[in-house]
Amino acid sequence: MALVIVIIVLGAGIGISTFLIVRNLFAPKKIARVEQLLKQNKPAAAVKAAKQHLARDSRSAQAHYLLGRAYLQDGKPELALMEFRTVNQIGQFGGAIPEKTFRRQIAELYARFNQPEEALKEYLLLIQKDPNTAENYFKVGLLFEERNKAAKAVNYYRKAIQLQPGHGLAHLHLGFILYRAKRHGDALEYLQKALRFQPDHYEAYFYIGKIQKETKDYAGALQSFEWSAKAQEFRMRSLIERGTSYMEMNNLERAASELERAINTVKDPVEGDILWAHYFLATCYERLRQIERAIEHWEAVYRIKPGFQDVAEKLSQYQDLRQDDHIKDYLTVSQEEFRRMSEKMAAVMGYSTQSIEDEENGVVMIVVESGGNWRSNKKMPRLLRFIRVPDVIDEATVRETHETMRTQNLTRAMIVCSSTYSRLALDFAESRPLELYNKDKLQEFLKKAL
Repeated sequence: MALVIVIIVLGAGIGISTFLIVRNLFAPKKIARVEQLLKQNKPAAAVKAAKQHLARDSRSAQAHYLLGRAYLQDGKPELALMEFRTVNQIGQFGGAIPEKTFRRQIAELYARFNQPEEALKEYLLLIQKDPNTAENYFKVGLLFEERNKAAKAVNYYRKAIQLQPGHGLAHLHLGFILYRAKRHGDALEYLQKALRFQPDHYEAYFYIGKIQKETKDYAGALQSFEWSAKAQEFRMRSLIERGTSYMEMNNLERAASELERAINTVKDPVEGDILWAHYFLATCYERLRQIERAIEHWEAVYRIKPGFQDVAEKLSQYQDLRQDDHIKDYLTVSQEEFRRMSEKMAAVMGYSTQSIEDEENGVVMIVVESGGNWRSNKKMPRLLRFIRVPDVIDEATVRETHETMRTQNLTRAMIVCSSTYSRLALDFAESRPLELYNKDKLQEFLKKAL
C-alpha cells in the first residue's frame, strides 16, 4: 500500500513538473504571437491573445504591456492606460518593456486624460532615465505652463532649446510666456526663431502681430495677421485684429471691410469673438456716420449678451434716431450738409453766421444777433458750437469751449448737443457766460429749421 502511494505521489510530481516545463516552453511563443499580431496591425487578435495569456498569468508585466499597446492600436486609449498603470505597479522593466518608451507612452496618456500631476511625475522620471532628450524637457515645461507656473516652465523650455536649438515649439511657448510678461522685445526674438525653425506656426504670426500693433507698427501687424488668418483657429481673431489696426490708422472703410470678413467666417453666431467683431464694426459705422448700420450690429450683440460693454447704453442713446427723422439727419448727414443745417438752426436761434469751421463731430461758428433776436438786443459776436455725438458731454468739452471763447475775445458761448451734459459740465457753465442746450432743445431748433 505504501508503495502505491509513493508511486502516485511521484507520478503527480512528474506530471506537474512536465506541465510547468511545457507551459514555460510555450508561453514565450504565445507572447511572441501577440508581438507578431501587433506588427501585422491586427489589434483585435492581439487583444484576444494577450488576454488568454493573462488568464494563465495575471502578473505578467509583458502581457499587460502588450495588451495596452494593442488597445492603443485599436483606438481604445482609456483601456490602454489601465493596462499601463498595472505595468507600472508591477514595476518590471527591460527586455520586452523598454522603460523609456513605456514612460513616454503612459505620460502622454495621463496628459490626454487630464491627469497633469501623473503626467508630470512620469516626464520627470523620464528625464532621469533620458536626460539628453529635449522633448522630455519641453513636455515638462508645457505642463508647468498649463498650471500657470511660468518661471518653472521657462527653465525647462530653455533646457529643451539648449539640447535642441532647432526646437520650434520650445521657442514658440517661451515667446508666449515672455509676451504675457510684457517683455515684448524678448518675446519677438523667440517667436521669430520659432518661425525660422517651423514656418507654419500661425500662432507665432498672431502674437508677432500683437506686438507690432502695440508698438504701432501697423503695416507689419497687418501682414502678420494676414498670415495667422490662414489657420482656421486664428482666422476670426486675426481678422478682428486687422480691423482694429485699420481703426487705429483711422482707415475706417478698410476696418469695416476686415470686420465684415471676420463676421462672415463664423458659422455659430454665439461664438465669443463674434461679439467683438460686431462691436468694433458698430464703432466703425458710428464714426462713419452710418448710424443705422451701427445699430444693426449693436443689436446683434445685444441679442446674444445684453450686458456686453456699453451696447445697451448705445442703443438707448440712439433710440430717438428711429423716432425722429430730424435727429437722424443731424447725426448722419455729410459734413457739408451738416454745415448748412447748423446755419439754419443758428438763424432759428436769432443769429446770423459770420464764420463756420468744421471740427471732429461738429462745427464751430462765430455768430452775431440778427434783428429781433429773442435773447438780447446787443449785437456782440458769440461762439456757437454744434456737437453731434451720442455720449454725455463732459466738463472738459465745456471748459475747452470757454477757453476758445476767451482766446477769440468773445463775450459769450453756446453749445448745442445731441445728448446731455454731465453734472460737472453743468456746474462749470453755471457761473460763466456759457449756454448749454441739450437734445430736447436741439429737437425744437430742428423742427423750426427744417
